[in-house]
Amino acid sequence: MDTPTDLWRPPLFWRGAQLFARVLVGALARLEVTGDVPDRLRRGPLILAANHLSPFDPLVLAAACRARGVAPRIMATGGLFRAPLVGAAMRHAGHLRVDRGTAAVHRALDDAARAVVEGSVILVYPEGRIGLDPGLWPERGKTGTARIAFACGAPVVPVAQWGSHEVLPYRAPKGMLRAVARAVRRRPVLRVHFGAPVDLTGIDPAAPGAAVRATDRIIDAITDGLVPLRPDEPDQPRYVDPGRPRDTSRSHRRGPRP
Repeated sequence: MDTPTDLWRPPLFWRGAQLFARVLVGALARLEVTGDVPDRLRRGPLILAANHLSPFDPLVLAAACRARGVAPRIMATGGLFRAPLVGAAMRHAGHLRVDRGTAAVHRALDDAARAVVEGSVILVYPEGRIGLDPGLWPERGKTGTARIAFACGAPVVPVAQWGSHEVLPYRAPKGMLRAVARAVRRRPVLRVHFGAPVDLTGIDPAAPGAAVRATDRIIDAITDGLVPLRPDEPDQPRYVDPGRPRDTSRSHRRGPRP
């Protein structure tokens, strides 16, 4: 991968926002971060691929990334960018807009690959939505993350997280005040683990089905990282959000190890 000499660097505003996220997360829960990002990758080019549990995830991951010296550009739904204040902040921080369900989603993949080539770390949710698996295990992924990796040649680091579903409900802002009050009282443990880069060797990007195979390896790696984060909840989570739909149509089956 050819990397330009004039690399993108996260603005001071975004680093300050990460510090705020760390303070806010600490006020509502206990954050435990394990694993690491290699020094040579912390400033990019790099793709972080995380499972998606809750609307609280961006704050948790921003705080966890700060603990590891990483300031990722987050691929986020276009609705956030349309909000008057939040949208301006997202653009100023360098985050990447994804208009799901539209033709523009392909442009978002191109923008993300270009951002990585320019030296960015980007944070992607390969599932493409907050997961609806009844056990809160990672769902079958969309192929966008793999396509970005193929396009820019950057490594993919899996990020497994657990516990954010206990802080904000799926339907937030509905029920948010009650959920936050519960979190302040109970202070759930939020666990985030940075795994080793996903091994995508042996997959020819030009071969039919390559993006699907690469996506499965990425989801497998996230799942492997999630297992030790929830040792007492191997099948079903202890805390069940009553407003969260259940959908088994995208359940992911762990494939054989490469």
